[in-house]
Amino acid sequence: MSVLFDNNNGYYDHQSSQTPDNLQFYQSQYPDPSSGTYGAHPQQRSTSFPPGSSMSPAPELGYGGYNSAIPGSQMNPQQISWLAAFGAGGLEGEPPLLEELGINFSHIKTKSFTVLNPLRPVDRHIMDDTDLAGPLLFCLAFGTFLLLSGKQHFGYVYGVAVVGCTALYFILNLMSPQGVDIPKTASVLGYCMLPLVMLSSLSTFFVLNGGLGYLLSALAIIWCTYSSSGFFTAVLGMNDQRFLVAYPVGLFYGCFALMTVF
Repeated sequence: MSVLFDNNNGYYDHQSSQTPDNLQFYQSQYPDPSSGTYGAHPQQRSTSFPPGSSMSPAPELGYGGYNSAIPGSQMNPQQISWLAAFGAGGLEGEPPLLEELGINFSHIKTKSFTVLNPLRPVDRHIMDDTDLAGPLLFCLAFGTFLLLSGKQHFGYVYGVAVVGCTALYFILNLMSPQGVDIPKTASVLGYCMLPLVMLSSLSTFFVLNGGLGYLLSALAIIWCTYSSSGFFTAVLGMNDQRFLVAYPVGLFYGCFALMTVF
């Protein structure tokens, strides 16, 4: 099928059969319906246009009206839609999903290393962003290691955690003029439980119901108590009351140590 293009007037003439000098023939990008190729794939059509013309081929629209392919990528429209559903890259100014859920791995790492190095001074603003992702992860790991050692104590773990956090919440509010909320109390106690998680991991390989187990349990309790009391005194400004804070906290971690040994 041929198309006539007028250089002077800038229009196409599909009807005229005359060919004056100012008319040129160009191959059309649209197939002839009578040729039996109507509806062919767009890549099989001719896309030639007159020199200097601003016309360009129509974009190939895929699933949802978007381009069916990304340059240099082999993803199909279904994969692109899945990525758009579970990511926030296509929404300008949208925060990441983990940030909306309150999970910040860099903060979890910072607090965990602070617990593992109790001799380092604790920043009083370290618990400003109270999160429970780390404590829940440590409690789950503690119960899993106990399960691998033949002790199914998930109910006891979460029961003691809830009762202990509530009791320490009331005790700390009676001792501190600033006061503390229960999520921050649970966050500190959960992060400082990391040494007991390490102790429970040893229970999967060794029997702790002996002299060595008692010694390791005592060291884990002291480690957890020292770290958590340092957190509480730094956050609440109770530097002169650290031993008073350490006593109920040590009893709290002692319950978890008993679960690990016996």
